[in-house]
Amino acid sequence: MLQQLPAVVVFLNVVLLWGTMIYVGHTRRKFAIKAPATSGHPGFERAYRVQMNTLEGSVMFLPALWLATHYGFSVWASAAGLVWIICRLWYAFSYVKDPGCREYSFLLAMLAWFAIVVMAFIGLLRSLVTA
Repeated sequence: MLQQLPAVVVFLNVVLLWGTMIYVGHTRRKFAIKAPATSGHPGFERAYRVQMNTLEGSVMFLPALWLATHYGFSVWASAAGLVWIICRLWYAFSYVKDPGCREYSFLLAMLAWFAIVVMAFIGLLRSLVTA
């Protein structure tokens, strides 16, 4: 089971990205924002920012998770990855409700990501030194 944990985290990230995409489509219809517009009603703009922020975060999160997993931190990186996913969900709900309430979820997600980056760096460095 522990060997599949990184794959579970990646899958949950895909589900998170899919969910934000569906929510943007829902709010686009709800507030009659015609494509390709990315502004209009504040409710739509918040949903759109959540989607884009999550996509931007995933671009940094997924390679770092892969590197940490590849270089020997599979369980710890996956645990931090689960924290990142949970915090990004918290971030999404907070941002949609009130953008001013997103700081704690963002900070915790970034700390989880940073922990993964440190694991990736240590693993890579260890690999280079022993090679």
